[in-house]
Amino acid sequence: MLKEKVEEVLAKIRIGLRLDGGDIELVDIKENVVYVRLKGACGSCPMSTLTLKNWVEANLKREIPEISAVRAV
Repeated sequence: MLKEKVEEVLAKIRIGLRLDGGDIELVDIKENVVYVRLKGACGSCPMSTLTLKNWVEANLKREIPEISAVRAV
């Protein structure tokens, strides 16, 4: 159930990332921490840390309050 909710939010985020030539992949969810892999242009972008915290994590936490953090792998 949690995985499906996370995938729904990531689908919305993915639209914006793809506009910049990037993508995001859900790797795992452990103890309410979401592990993702930034791909394409996002994988090598110097702003990827900000994207992860200020956009991906913020959106996931807002829509799924039980999520405690998002980590890149």
